[in-house]
Amino acid sequence: MPSPAPPARSTWSGVLAGLGLIAFVDETVFHQLLHWHHFYDRSTTDVGLVSDGLFHAFGFVAVVSGLFLLADLRRHRALVVRRWVGGVLLGAGGFQLYDGLVQHKVFGLHQIRYGVDLLPYDLTWNVVAALLVVAGAVLTLRPGAPRTAAP
Repeated sequence: MPSPAPPARSTWSGVLAGLGLIAFVDETVFHQLLHWHHFYDRSTTDVGLVSDGLFHAFGFVAVVSGLFLLADLRRHRALVVRRWVGGVLLGAGGFQLYDGLVQHKVFGLHQIRYGVDLLPYDLTWNVVAALLVVAGAVLTLRPGAPRTAAP
């Protein structure tokens, strides 16, 4: 018999997994492979590398936490798949939008890339983030019978 877990648990599990996933992509692609920036670029390279390590640890904890919640939801047959996928998109898009607007522009902790015209990068970064948030909100808030996944 399915657990009476609220559908919001599926959403929060997805949000944590989405945060961790986008943090992994950002850290791997933009920090390590492309060397475009560090999580904190207002100091030495060593400080930037330490900040990257802390950012990576945050992402790892978020995704593992989200997956533990996912496993618990599946075990209790309480997973609402649509809400979980919506949560992943909300978490990924929400973090990317926060990063692009608050960390890049308000606090100036780092930019997407240096030595180039930032407008196309900023627009792409923030438009993709907004699209992820909208898609996640549509999936999460759309009325309809919740579908649960089989164990």
